[in-house]
Amino acid sequence: MSDKDNKDKTKSNKIAAGLAIGIGVGVAIGTSMGNVGAGLAIGIALGIVFGVSMQKKQDADKNDE
Repeated sequence: MSDKDNKDKTKSNKIAAGLAIGIGVGVAIGTSMGNVGAGLAIGIALGIVFGVSMQKKQDADKNDE
């Protein structure tokens, strides 16, 4: 496997992990608000932001080495 393939796979794993965490949090928030649909939408948005930020932090740490 080439280095580019590994980087793309790692990038998608971070975003997927953030998305999974966001969906869980969003469903919990939506259930407490009584509107699971809105909570799910909020959770997906927060999850993507969280995943991208994890990826950018990892990229910055690799560049510092």
